[in-house]
Amino acid sequence: MDRIDLLLLGELQRNGRLTNADLAERVHLSPSACLRRVQRLERDGVIAGYRAEVEPEKVGLGLQAFVRVQLRQHDADTVAAFASFVTAWDEVVACHALTGDMDYLLQIAVQDLEHFSRFLLDRLLGQAGVADVNSSFVLRTVKPMRGMPLPPA
Repeated sequence: MDRIDLLLLGELQRNGRLTNADLAERVHLSPSACLRRVQRLERDGVIAGYRAEVEPEKVGLGLQAFVRVQLRQHDADTVAAFASFVTAWDEVVACHALTGDMDYLLQIAVQDLEHFSRFLLDRLLGQAGVADVNSSFVLRTVKPMRGMPLPPA
């Protein structure tokens, strides 16, 4: 990746709806050269996709939480089963495997405390491999995710 690729990524992270012509102008390329580079970044998996950023409260998801999960066992079947369940649950917007005393960190988005309680009791704690959970509720978001930090171009 060169300086132009980093500039392209920075611009697309700020505004993924830029037209190719506008993007090309911002990074000082011809539209055809810009399009080829973006297509290469997509093909190589550097650009993983495009999506709208949705404001949770505006769609009725007024409560967010981070839940740390510890599994009872760490054999391949238990880990695979947990990953399969988590992937299927809409309330889980992100899941990360961790080092340390807890195995996973789940980011949860739900309507309210009752919805969270149902999710925790009926789904997460009902999952056979779960030994322990620890929840923290988001009071406010100080810095939302707005893209990956890129090296200087």
